[in-house]
Amino acid sequence: MYLNIASFALGVLAVTGALLPARQVEDSSEVVLVAPQSGHTSGQCTNPVVRREWRKLSREERADYIQAVNCLGNLPHSQDLTPTVFPDDIPPVNGSASLYDDFVYIHMDLNSKIHYTALLLPWHRWYVNTYETLLRDRCGFKGIHPYWDWTMDAHDFEGSEFWKDPDLISGLGGWGDPSKDYAVTDGGFAGFKLSYPTPHVLRRNFTLQPHLTLPKPYAPDPELYANDTFTAEEIQKMVSGFRGDMIGFQRYLGAFTGSHNSLHVIVGGDLGGQCPTDAPPECISGPTFSANDPLFWLHHAMVDKIWYDWQRYDPVNFWTFQGGSVQVIANYDEYEMWPSGAPPLLGLNATMPTDGMFPEMTVHDVMNTTGGYLCYVYE
Repeated sequence: MYLNIASFALGVLAVTGALLPARQVEDSSEVVLVAPQSGHTSGQCTNPVVRREWRKLSREERADYIQAVNCLGNLPHSQDLTPTVFPDDIPPVNGSASLYDDFVYIHMDLNSKIHYTALLLPWHRWYVNTYETLLRDRCGFKGIHPYWDWTMDAHDFEGSEFWKDPDLISGLGGWGDPSKDYAVTDGGFAGFKLSYPTPHVLRRNFTLQPHLTLPKPYAPDPELYANDTFTAEEIQKMVSGFRGDMIGFQRYLGAFTGSHNSLHVIVGGDLGGQCPTDAPPECISGPTFSANDPLFWLHHAMVDKIWYDWQRYDPVNFWTFQGGSVQVIANYDEYEMWPSGAPPLLGLNATMPTDGMFPEMTVHDVMNTTGGYLCYVYE
């Protein structure tokens, strides 16, 4: 039996323009005209690439992307992977895993550092960009990383045309087969092999009301339809609201029943962090291995686009960065006080962990998607 958002959330609970706005000083709401400069940022972004919605790609462009992802899934495990957190809700590194699995494991190991802390948005921006770079450098990807605008599918998520491209070369595939533990059997990722939390193939399990067993007050309305949280109206509310308030913005976007989580768990299966049915009893469902599904990267590119749009909606938003480094969600009162992480507070010079796989970048490095280290915009 598949678990729903309660497992996803409780798994967590258990354990540009030329003229840019002023940057904020560290762990303060004061705005200054001169900010600390990162030692990592180099080069200039004179011709940023444009990230487009998946459905705007040609068949050849989609095929190029899917081929590169499958390539990553066939490359061997990297000895550079060096876990640093060692949470007790994930298995040890599997030496027989793929390079794609290694990327998933970083997300697993760093779960408590990158969710419900100030690093949620900057770290995942770095994560998607690094993934794109790896696809290009190791697997010959020639395109630009796409995003998935799920507002286009919100009105009829299960029946959306998004799920109806079974092409083995260029399609993302559809919903899983209930008789096969919801394994995806069509599209370019049919039978996509994964190592965590236990060896299995990619699964998707549509769940319209995934919040039903999430305890209050984490779920103010447990009967909420998940697709109601990621309509165009909801996203516009975020982008145009929370002026200068990144904590409020991130809390709304990243709430337990917010659009970010709801998209994960309405898709279910791997993206929803659900343990395979043949997993050992000690398997704990949660957000740790949600990067198993290649849809994760399209989803988080959309999350990044929402932040990108919010940054540019009002000049005061652009360099706003607020929140702490300690996840406090086991106690709801503490979460209410520190929804983006408790002290020590983080500033623009904070480094982002990478578990030995890549150089550590700073928050400052990824605040501006056309700042030099990054060089992309959204259509």
